[in-house]
Amino acid sequence: MSRIVKFGEDVEGYTIPVLNEREIRAAAGMLFLFMFFAILTVIMKGDFTLLKYAIIVFLTDISIRVFINPKFAPTLILGRLVVRNQTPEYVGARQKKFAWKIGFALAITMFTLVVVVNSYSPVTGLICFVCLIFLFFESAFGICLGCKFYPLFFKDKVQYCPGEVCDVKSRHDIQKTSFPQLLIIMAFVGFIVLTVILFNDTFVQPPFDLFGLEETGEVVVP
Repeated sequence: MSRIVKFGEDVEGYTIPVLNEREIRAAAGMLFLFMFFAILTVIMKGDFTLLKYAIIVFLTDISIRVFINPKFAPTLILGRLVVRNQTPEYVGARQKKFAWKIGFALAITMFTLVVVVNSYSPVTGLICFVCLIFLFFESAFGICLGCKFYPLFFKDKVQYCPGEVCDVKSRHDIQKTSFPQLLIIMAFVGFIVLTVILFNDTFVQPPFDLFGLEETGEVVVP
């Protein structure tokens, strides 16, 4: 039974149970896409059907992670298949469990309000936004936002963080950002703003059918 209900895996050379960060990022990316399209369907069509399914999938998956074993969570299994040829990047399981408990709390709230009560409100909108932010940061940057709250509740030192951010004391030269680089970022933002100001009236005009296919009836545009 202990082999089934367990959080994290024992790996030689690591003093605490660990998880493979590459699998977690892959799973977060898949969940992000699913949730993003579900929320987009709500925004564009006012249809909550896909979102309700997405909430059930998310709640089921994260419940398995927290209360049974991450190795049996469907999205993490898919993530393992996707990154199976990549060298594992081990991270401490303890802080991940805490972060996923936060995710479980958000998921059970959404399940109650959207699926059971069949309602929507600024609360559900805010939770959706928070979930997307958490998933995006995990998948795109390898940053576990939920893990950031772990030291606020527990005194023990966090071990084996993604990218070794728990242990890094100083940045390498390649990681440092110079003042000219910051100026480039500011100039790029200004360039985008200027583009919107100068070309917005042109860009809002709908494009025309270049080959005239719509007029001939060969292509039906919804």
